Amino acid sequence: MAGSGDISEVKFLTIAEVATTMRVSKMTVYRLVHGGDLPAVRVGRSFRVTEKDVNEYLQRSFFDAG
Repeated sequence: MAGSGDISEVKFLTIAEVATTMRVSKMTVYRLVHGGDLPAVRVGRSFRVTEKDVNEYLQRSFFDAG
């Protein structure tokens, strides 16, 4: 996305959709957005997060517990 500027193929998710995907509360997602851990775009008074950014955040969050 950064190079081409074409966002026609980008899938944006609402905070509620991100929370459902991650199985956390909406407040947790808001904390991640406001803390800068999860990039988001402000649309009016609400936020949208790209599906790609959610997947990348989850990949970065994996750790080996074994």
